[in-house]
Amino acid sequence: MNAFNRLVMLIVALLLVAIPVLVLLMNWGILQAEAVSPFYRGPLDALGGAVSNFDFGQGARAVIAAVGAVVALVAGFLLLRELTFGRPLAPRAVVESEPGRETTLTAQAVRSLAEGAAREAGASSPKCRLTSERGRYEVSCDIHVPRPRNLTETATRARENIRKVLKAQQVPVKDVEVTVRSIVS
Repeated sequence: MNAFNRLVMLIVALLLVAIPVLVLLMNWGILQAEAVSPFYRGPLDALGGAVSNFDFGQGARAVIAAVGAVVALVAGFLLLRELTFGRPLAPRAVVESEPGRETTLTAQAVRSLAEGAAREAGASSPKCRLTSERGRYEVSCDIHVPRPRNLTETATRARENIRKVLKAQQVPVKDVEVTVRSIVS
């Protein structure tokens, strides 16, 4: 997702949180209507006029509260999704930068290479994750090991094979971590 899309999603999520909080603060009398920014004045006046014309019963208030809770959950999800705390992933690995021979690999291709290298070393159903720092990848790979094999030996072989395959493809690698998740029969 590019930066513009992330910014738009962040603004939408903040608005989904800010407007209901503003309405609640005005409803409870904590914030006076005169103190509301002119930016919110028009929509709030329209909302207040529409709400004052109806007499809501208990059932309608419960439905409105449920809808408000769903909106707050969606807004919270959007905020958490946009405010990631991990390291960003480099979208491409530059393999060849010579003019006329430029070659790049996508992060998906690098992940597939790492998973294939782990399978080649004897691991079963590897799942690799990538992070990057200054253009160099950190590979974390979870593997399953078939029952009669040595766990340490298989993990070491997988780590070394991942390094070898990525180095052969000229992918800049900072670190490779392999974790054995389970033993399969």
